[in-house]
Amino acid sequence: MNQDALPRCSRLSLAPNLPALLDALGQIPESAWQHHFNTGYYEGEWSGIALITPEDAPMPLAPGGGVPVASSWWQGEAAWHAVLALFQTTIRSARLLRLGAGARIHEHRDPDLGQPGGDLRLHVPLLSPAGVEFLVDDLQVPMQPGECWFIDLSRPHQVHNPGPGGRVHLVLDCQPNAWLLELVRLGLEQTPELLPGNAKHAFAAFAAEVGRDARLAEHLRSINDPQHFCNEVVRLAFDRGLYLGQADVLSAMRRGKRAWSEQWRT
Repeated sequence: MNQDALPRCSRLSLAPNLPALLDALGQIPESAWQHHFNTGYYEGEWSGIALITPEDAPMPLAPGGGVPVASSWWQGEAAWHAVLALFQTTIRSARLLRLGAGARIHEHRDPDLGQPGGDLRLHVPLLSPAGVEFLVDDLQVPMQPGECWFIDLSRPHQVHNPGPGGRVHLVLDCQPNAWLLELVRLGLEQTPELLPGNAKHAFAAFAAEVGRDARLAEHLRSINDPQHFCNEVVRLAFDRGLYLGQADVLSAMRRGKRAWSEQWRT
């Protein structure tokens, strides 16, 4: 596979030892988890622990392009060695990332991952409550604990963990060698179809309601303040049994703005 033709995602044919990894995860003290540095990207708890960090990274959880440097804390735990040994390429960065119950990572892109020759981002879910939504291009990536996925996160993506409990992934940035690119290509055959997320269904139902109700449409058109508009959409949708967050409304607004702009491109 050519790196320029990467798919949205691919479920890879790798089999991490989930019970051993969960046992190793349970031995990590709570004090070891550090808050994620991108504080403007999320609400709630998003924290992590670095296993491997590029030497030029400004902080342990941050990206970089330098020589990978392994942390010392996990060297005595066989489970971490075993899972990293599955990857026959250079692992530039390896982090455990935890999203707490009720937390949300807002929609964003990681443009460094979309550059020619840039690293590929892999996810190994360890803990994942049933209601977690990991959306890429507004489609749910149905990752399950013990699997391994490539995801093109240069595309718009967001995550919501309604709980109960935290969501923990082992997240790897790997050099795109021939072995990994072929693994991504072969994984497409076993990748399930991606379906729209719950919020997209709810927003479509609310938009249809607005289209049928002239008074409701006029009320929303009268609101000029974007924050007030978001709050009112969330409230009115909730009154109709539809569950949206402010981030869902803002994401839908951005999609509409992009669609309006792109219609004029030639």
